Order: sequence, then structure tokens, then C-alpha cells
Amino acid sequence: MTRHITAVAAIVLAGTTISPVLAQEVKLPTSMAFTAYDTGTSGFNIAVGVGKMMKDKYGSDVRVLPAGNDVARLAPLRTNRAVLAWMGTGSYFAQEGVFEFGVKEWGPQALQMTLSTVDCNGLSVGVAKDSGVKEWKDFRGKRLGFVVGSPALNQNALAIIAYAGLTQKDVKIVEFASYGAMWKGVINNDADGAFGSTVTGPAKELESSPRGIVWPELPAGDKAAWDRVKKVGAFFNPHDVTCGAAIEASKPLKLATYPYPIATAYATQPVDQIYGLTKAMIVNYDMYKDAAPGSSGLDVKKQTKQWVIPYHPGAVKALKEAGQWTDADEKYNNDLIKRQGVLADAWKAYNTASAPGEPAAFLSGWMAARKAALAKANMPNGFED
Repeated sequence: MTRHITAVAAIVLAGTTISPVLAQEVKLPTSMAFTAYDTGTSGFNIAVGVGKMMKDKYGSDVRVLPAGNDVARLAPLRTNRAVLAWMGTGSYFAQEGVFEFGVKEWGPQALQMTLSTVDCNGLSVGVAKDSGVKEWKDFRGKRLGFVVGSPALNQNALAIIAYAGLTQKDVKIVEFASYGAMWKGVINNDADGAFGSTVTGPAKELESSPRGIVWPELPAGDKAAWDRVKKVGAFFNPHDVTCGAAIEASKPLKLATYPYPIATAYATQPVDQIYGLTKAMIVNYDMYKDAAPGSSGLDVKKQTKQWVIPYHPGAVKALKEAGQWTDADEKYNNDLIKRQGVLADAWKAYNTASAPGEPAAFLSGWMAARKAALAKANMPNGFED
């Protein structure tokens, strides 16, 4: 009680002491690990910047483990060898138990958010300027790059072209071995469009090539068009983009985005642990906001709070203390947690000895069971046939 009164008195007497008082409440392990995208990516660099803050402020040694795919990023978190996984849309696919998570060893994962980044860049399909495409309806019959073994990346591209009502059948799919090879394919005139961030290096390369680059817009005012986008990629939101290849800050483009990277936890992780991690990122924002491009998007006031996966209760506690949580946020969050329960129950009922052993048949059967369970609960599928 005495300590509480002292803290309150300090806040009343000197507004400048608010942050130090709050920071003293944070308790972090002496050592911990994060997982992130490959070395050199924005997700990895942001995680390193946050880790450095935790070392400098709290003496906590943080190792950032690079991993090339979503399964590799989540595996250490799942086995408690990491405390946060800095993810992208893979966090949503894991929650839903689809694509690479629709296998016996995985299934729906109860993943929850702490903080995430939305910055000046956008996430969309960059199109070769010499293709003549100005609006998404012009992309009909054009060549769209896909990456073999990256269903999530390909789903993102299909969500963008859905703005104009286009599907995979309306374009020519050209498959490449990797993300980099796909963008090289656009530069070399083997494809006309590729999905990525507006600030990704390959987009800059396309901009400076003879083909050039354009980003056809997705104005939020067309609600029907955005409904189509979200039916394929529920994780996308409209976004005014001010940075990237062929984009001027003074002339924002109406594109799309989703939080990246997302500091992700499991629902089973202790509330105090996630509260401490989230609180540390909130109160010490100034220490890492300039550490890497995109770090400034972790500002607590910029958080995407009504997205497709819920916030962890520990993160909610920290957001409430920061004055960044509403009753509407609470209801939305509870509904997402309920969805995770529906998916977990459906998986438990399906993944039994009687389930098909062959991977493709197993996934097909699971997607049917998943669809039925969500329909029964009056919840959207998110992955229509």
C-alpha cells in the first residue's frame, strides 16, 4: 500500500516521472528468445531493435532467431523456447489451421497479439508499368506471379485482384521458385505483377528497370470491392501509402496493408509475462522507434486493435493502462477468442485415428470439417472454395 501511495504521489507531483514509474513495474526474464523473419528483413531488424531496448533498459539478454517460414518461426514459441514470434499473415493462417498448418502435427493454433506495426508502406501487387494496367479491372488476362510452396503469399495476391472481381481463372498464373525469382520474372517480362511491400528491394529494382512499376489503387469507398478483398484475405485493411517504389509522400496511394511484423504469443503464456513484454515496448517506445524502418509503427496509438486474431490478456492489460482499449475492442476481442475455441473443438473432433492418413486427403477433410463448424457457429469461413 505504501509503495502504491508513493507511486501515485510521484505522478501527481511531477508529470515527467510517469514513464519511469511505469517502467519500474516491468519484470522481464534475464534471458529470452524471439523468432523473426530472415536476417536483414524488416521483421528481423525491428525485433533486434526491441531486444536491444530490453537489454539496455532491463538487462535482459534477447536472442533473435531467424527462421525462413511460419512453421519454423512458431515451433520455438510452441515449445516455450521463445517468448515472442514476430510474424506476418502466417499468424492468421496458423490460427485458422489452413495451408501448412492443416496437417496432423499442427492444426489451429491459439495465437494472440501483443503489439504490431503498420507504417507508411503498403502491401499489394506491384504491376509493370508497360503492361498498360491502370486499374485492377485492366489486369484481366495478365500474368500474375506465384511462388511455389508459398500458399500464403499467393493468397495475398489473389485477395488484391479480387478488388476488381478477378479470380485465379481470370489471370495467367506464372510460378517461380522464390519471392526474389518472382520479382525478377516481372523485370524480365515473364510476369506482369507480383505481391510484396511497396518498400521491398525488388519493387525498387522494377521501378528502375525499363518496365517501371505502378500500384493500382484500391479505394476504400468501394465497399463491395473491399468485401471481395476481405473474403479472400480477411487480414487486409485499406491504407493510405506514402512510401515505396514510385510513391511520393505528397501523393499518397490508396492501397492495402496488414500489421507486419506482429509480436505474437500463445494464449497459454502467462498473463504477467506478456504484460511485462508489452508494457516494456509501450513505455520505452522512444528507445527503439528509430532502430529500423517500420519500428515507429509499434507506437501504442497506431495499433490495429480489431483485426483477425485476438490480443493476449496480458497485452490487453497494458493497452488499458495506456488508455488504448475500449468496450468495443473488448467485445471484438472476446468474439475472436470464441472463434479460436470453435476451431479447437472442430480440430479435436476431426484429428482422430479415423482421419485420412494421406496429407492431401487429410487437409481436404479438415477444411470441410472446419467449414461446417464455423457455419454452425455463424462465423465467417475466410477461405471460400
